[in-house]
Parts: sequence; C-alpha cells; structure tokens
Amino acid sequence: MDQREALDHCVVKTGLSEKLGEPYRGKVRDVYTLSPELLGIVATDRISAFDHIMREAIPFKGQILNRLSAFGFEKVKNILPVHVLDVPHPNVTIAKKCDPIPIEIVVRGYLTGHAWRVYKSGKRELCGVRLPAGMKEHQKFPEPILTPATKAKEGHDEDISEKEILEQGIITPELWEQIRTAAFSLFERGTEVAAKRGLILVDTKYEMGLYNGELTLIDEVHTSDSSRYFYIDGYKQRLKKGEPQRQLSKEFLREWLIEKKFQGLEGQTLPALPDSFRWSIYQRYAELFETLTGEKFNPVVVKDIDGDLEQVFENYR
Repeated sequence: MDQREALDHCVVKTGLSEKLGEPYRGKVRDVYTLSPELLGIVATDRISAFDHIMREAIPFKGQILNRLSAFGFEKVKNILPVHVLDVPHPNVTIAKKCDPIPIEIVVRGYLTGHAWRVYKSGKRELCGVRLPAGMKEHQKFPEPILTPATKAKEGHDEDISEKEILEQGIITPELWEQIRTAAFSLFERGTEVAAKRGLILVDTKYEMGLYNGELTLIDEVHTSDSSRYFYIDGYKQRLKKGEPQRQLSKEFLREWLIEKKFQGLEGQTLPALPDSFRWSIYQRYAELFETLTGEKFNPVVVKDIDGDLEQVFENYR
C-alpha cells in the first residue's frame, strides 16, 4: 500500500449500534459493552490535541496505539492489575469493564509541555505542587511530581490539586494513597523500560478504575498519545544549549497547532492537517513503536472494520 492509499484507508468511526448499542466514543477509542463484565475497545485513527479531535485521521495510528498499549500493560501488570484480557485484532482490545475514577493522573519528570507553559507564564505552582526556581525548559525535576486533572466529559480537563481532590470528596484518602503510590511506581517502571531503549519517559498520564473493588489500570499506558519521550542521546547537550529536544510525542502536533493560532480556545478555528503532515505523524508514531518495542511495525489493511468487529465480538458475547 502506498502513501496515498494509506491516507485514504483510515479507521475513523465504527457502527455496530444496531446489535450492540451506540458505543461510547472517546477522542480516539470507540468502546462497546459486550457483557456486564466485558468491553470491546476499538482504537481508531482519530487524533486529538487541546481536547479537540482533528477532522483528518492518521493512517494506522489506532493499530500502533493498540499494540503499543498492549506492550506497556504487559510491562506493568505486576505493579497494578490491568484491564486488558485479550488483543484479538490489530485495532481491538477486550477488557474488563471497570468503574472509572474521574481523575486523570499525570506524572511529570521534566519541565516540559503544559508544565513549561505554566512556568514560563511566571507561575511557580502547578496542581498544588511548588516548582523549583531557576529551571530551564526540559530540565529534570529533582523528583517526579504528580499533577492531576479532572476528567471532563466535554471541553477541557482542568488541573486540580491533591488537596482539592480530597476536600471535594472525589476520592477517599485511602484510595487516593493507593493511586498516588501506584502512579509513581508505574512511572518508575516506564522510565526503566524507556531507558533500555535509549529513551527518556518525560511525562505521562494514567487512568484507573475499580474492578470488583480492586484498583485497576485502564485506557492505555506509556503510549505516544499518553506519554512524552525524549531521546537520551544528546539530551544534556541540547539542554545546555537551550535547543529543542528530539522527542517522540504529540507535542509536535500541539506546537504546529499553536503556530496556526489554535489552542482550543473560544473563537479559534481548527486548522486542517495537510496530507504530508498526516503522513509525518504516522511516521513518528511508527518510530516510537519500533524504538520502544524493538519490533518492526507492519500495518494491517482493514477494509471492513465493522465486519471484523462483528466477528471478533461474537466470540466474547
């Protein structure tokens, strides 16, 4: 398949609503309830930034995310139970149906991205965490920090402090202690896995839920959508010179949108993604997959996603 064909064959939306009910459509995933205990999660080729879904999709992005997430879950499942049960299709994960916790758990090891934008504005506190003075963009924090956000059904997620989470009674102190301990352990494991492949896990977000009362890792873990990576090689030299880091993440998409005067704010117009840029995004996703896993990414052409799903889901209903 050549580049033009790939760009024309993206999995954007699934439609088995007549048989399974309308799925929950997240920014990237379509989620079907297969039984009271099981979910069928379809990773599409949609891409989002600043809480907006781009109108154009990225070829094979869903497959890369699905496989990369399966890889990540396998690496951390001895730290915290995970929701993954099976990956029967390049775009599909069969998972336990959990009660999601309405907090996005963000762990940051470096002053980058959103944290840097806050810092650059002159603020020295993020989600109740005091930030050291005199830091440079992309500099490592003395210790990783936890900067949670509320999970918005619509619009932007909002930063929230641990103190506010407890004061508002969103989560009990006992459960929150479990969550924060697990989050730092997961980040440590992700850092170790990345370092072995010549990468730095810069920051990441985790989503958790309860399965029969047990804290469980859900959604995705240490993927190019949920995490930011730098290359170890040249990191210190670039930091010293104040140069941009070589990174594998969605930050380049956010930077491109900022250049086009879009940050998801009222009155701003979402720009179209040129085909050449869409293809470069695919190449970056594939590069992270291959670098992190050590495996070659070989895309599978999906001609009839709904037909595939009907066959796959029938085995779990």
